[in-house]
Formats: sequence, C-alpha cells, structure tokens
Amino acid sequence: MLADNIKSYLYLHLIVFIWGFTAILGHLISLEALSLVWYRIVIAVISLGIIFLFKKQTIKDTKQNILRFLAAGVIIALHWLTFFWAIKVSNISVTLACLSIGAFFTSILEPVFYKRKIVLYEVFFGFIVVCALILIFSVEHQYVTGIILGLIAAFLSALFSIINGKLVQYTPAPVITFYEMVGGVIILSLFLLFSGGFTIQFFAISAVDWFWLFILGFFCTALAFLGSVYIMKHLTPYTVMLTVNLEPVYGILLAVLLFKDSEKMNFEFYLGALLILSTVILNGVVKHRKKRKLGKL
Repeated sequence: MLADNIKSYLYLHLIVFIWGFTAILGHLISLEALSLVWYRIVIAVISLGIIFLFKKQTIKDTKQNILRFLAAGVIIALHWLTFFWAIKVSNISVTLACLSIGAFFTSILEPVFYKRKIVLYEVFFGFIVVCALILIFSVEHQYVTGIILGLIAAFLSALFSIINGKLVQYTPAPVITFYEMVGGVIILSLFLLFSGGFTIQFFAISAVDWFWLFILGFFCTALAFLGSVYIMKHLTPYTVMLTVNLEPVYGILLAVLLFKDSEKMNFEFYLGALLILSTVILNGVVKHRKKRKLGKL
C-alpha cells in the first residue's frame, strides 16, 4: 500500500510537470490558438478511442448524460482556446500566473452550484488575489490582453471543474472525458465550418508542429488525464490539489529556462504571482484542517 502511494505521488508530480509543459508547447507550436486547440482535441479523441478499444472499455451511457458531457466539452474547448490565445498575445509566465487564480473562482462558484454559504476566509484570500492582480497589472501594461484572456481561461477552468465534479458522481471519468473532447471538437468544427476556417492553410502543418501537436494531444491530454484518474485511487484529494497547484511554478520555471529573455518579468510580477500561489496553497491547507476537525478525512 505504501509503495503504491509513493509510486502514485511520483506519478502525480510527473503529470503536473507534463501539464506545466503544456504552456511551453503552446509557445512552440506556430499555429494560432483556434487551430492548435482543434488539433489537440482531435488527437486526444482519437487517442482515447484507441485506448478504450484496446482495453475493451464501453463508452455507453444515457442520451441525457451524453448531451451533458458534450455541453461540458464546449466549456473545456473555450478554456483551452483562451489559454493558448493568452500565451500567443502575451507570454507563458503571465498566462500561468492568471490561470492559478482558478481556485478562487471555484470558491466563488461553489456556493452557487452547491448552495452553501460564502466562507469569510475565502473572501479574504480573494482580496489578496485581487491585490496581487493589481500589482501585476500595474507593471505589465503590454500584457493587458493576455491577462484578461488568462483570467477568462481561469474562470472557465473553475466552471468546468465544478461541473465535472457533479458529472463524475454517476459516470466513470474517462468516459466523461471522451465525450467532452468530442463536444469540444464538434463546437470548434462548426465554428470553423461556418466561418470558412477549414482552408488549405489550416491543414498545411509542418513536421515540427505535428510532432509537438502529438505530444500535446496524446501525452499531455489523453494519457495525462487517464493517469490522473488512476492516482486518485491511492492519494487524497488534498494531496492531489496541493500538488496540482505546482503546475504554474513548473511552467514558469521551464519558460524562463527555455526562453530566457522573452519570459523574464519585473520583480513586481513575481511578487504578485507568489502572492497568488501562496493564497491558493493556504486556502487548501485551511480547507484540509477544517475537514479534519469535522472528521471528514
């Protein structure tokens, strides 16, 4: 049992590192955000379909549930679109700093979806996050569009996680993910079809971009998600949540290491990013202690 936990913890860090690398791939792939996301989801759908076929796993469910999964897929597609768009118009560091605010959007949305009272310490942490954002805005004027897109991506990520939290109670997570990816492909394909986006140039992908797209769609999406489902069997949600919060840290460190000058920011940016990350972790610690006192862990 202990060996399983250690293996799962190491696996979790690998998955979080891979997710952090997603932002790097968004910078490396020369495609615009819409094309990038469409190819990512298509590769993920094909990969999951092959994995399910190989494992002989059924993806059957009720029509009502499938429609819900497809609708949730629209949200994740929009999240990825705004996420990669933010990277294209700003940089990786700015986008990941904004994305880490998703935990606080979750704390705002949860009372609405689960009909519970707003928690005072979450409001306090939210105030600190707002102050950190003001600090980042005050020194990084050239990245305002990227910051706004990053915040939208963070909000959509929080909304998606809450909706998924409800959906996963009735259906295995891999099946939900498959239909969500299909939903994402459908909505983006319809938009591209009616906007005339499916041009010759759209399908003219370089060999280098194909390589990075495969890494993004197969390893960073399909395999990483299936792996995250596996580790939940051996680790507590608290451990998973705290470790996942390291994603922006891994991503920013990788970006500075790989792209150097284009990712170097002012001191105030790193101070603001540190404040955001610290409040996210503190929020998790406080929640964990409260649950322990209530005997829920």
